[in-house]
Amino acid sequence: MISVNDFRTGLTIIVDGQLYRVLDFQHVKPGKGAAFVRSKLRNLRNGSVNEKTFRAGEKVEKAQIDNRKMQYLYAQGDEHVFMDLESYEQTELSSAAIEYELKFLKENMEVHIQSYQGEMLGIELPNTVQLEVTETEPGIKGDTASGGTKPATLETGLIVQVPFFVNQGDVLIINTEEGSYVSRA
Repeated sequence: MISVNDFRTGLTIIVDGQLYRVLDFQHVKPGKGAAFVRSKLRNLRNGSVNEKTFRAGEKVEKAQIDNRKMQYLYAQGDEHVFMDLESYEQTELSSAAIEYELKFLKENMEVHIQSYQGEMLGIELPNTVQLEVTETEPGIKGDTASGGTKPATLETGLIVQVPFFVNQGDVLIINTEEGSYVSRA
């Protein structure tokens, strides 16, 4: 058990039988009445984000999440196959469980699979990934001075806004949290 006063971003807790990750929290001490903790929590099973308020000092259960380094192998219908790099054991995750992460996944990419008591929850991507541009409009000479952007389709199907100087075939570094262009690789 852990006190809500000890909340920190990224902490995984169990509230009412559901697994949550703390996204944000704020300690509030009103002038009148008892102190409380206002928090923003992401449900790890369905991905929904909820706001919940706890009384100061209230206890919640801390969940122990296991992270295993695995390699993405291939898609088989609606299932995606990952292999443990130590035991070579293969695990499947459904497209629904990793819908957002699929935009960044390439074959042979190493990721961390998160599980709780044997239940697979999802994957944790690296902060940035390198993806190749498969389709974009050609840059027109002189456009770079304006500092504008254009859409580019990447090898995973993700569409991001990129500077005019980016061309088809370029490999880009993409931020996985925001899904945005960082730089050319």
